[in-house]
Amino acid sequence: MLIRTATPEDWPAIWPFLHRIVAAGETYTYPRDLDEDRARDIWMLEPPSRTVVATDADGTVLGSAKMNPNHMGPGAHIASASFMVAPEHAGRGVGRALGEHVLEWARSEGYQGMQFNAVVESNTRAVALWRSLGFEVVGTVPDAFEHPAKGFVGLHIMHRYL
Repeated sequence: MLIRTATPEDWPAIWPFLHRIVAAGETYTYPRDLDEDRARDIWMLEPPSRTVVATDADGTVLGSAKMNPNHMGPGAHIASASFMVAPEHAGRGVGRALGEHVLEWARSEGYQGMQFNAVVESNTRAVALWRSLGFEVVGTVPDAFEHPAKGFVGLHIMHRYL
């Protein structure tokens, strides 16, 4: 697996799985009817932020991550990130590889920690992955996410020092 900076040419491979994941409404706080132009603006970040893709040996995009300062000004020393793995490539270690890559990026850029602002409590695979990479749940906003099947569930705020 290769993880590299995403280019505009990668967007046609990212959009179908990003659209499917967002439309399902189970893991992201994005509007379920997010259109492609707005999605591209949200996902394809410019420096000093960064968007990457994970590809297999034949160049197929398996997943993507975006990383950025969590806040501006006096809060800019804490990074944040978001991740999407194409559902057909789940369970192959793509999320873990992207998570490790993002953590190394944040360290190399001088961030002191990383915070995820909205990890859906019922997304147990993601919560377990982030815990295994050293993140802790520092708080949960109760009933902050309306899951299409489970109703209102909490949103975890997760953090780890770098």
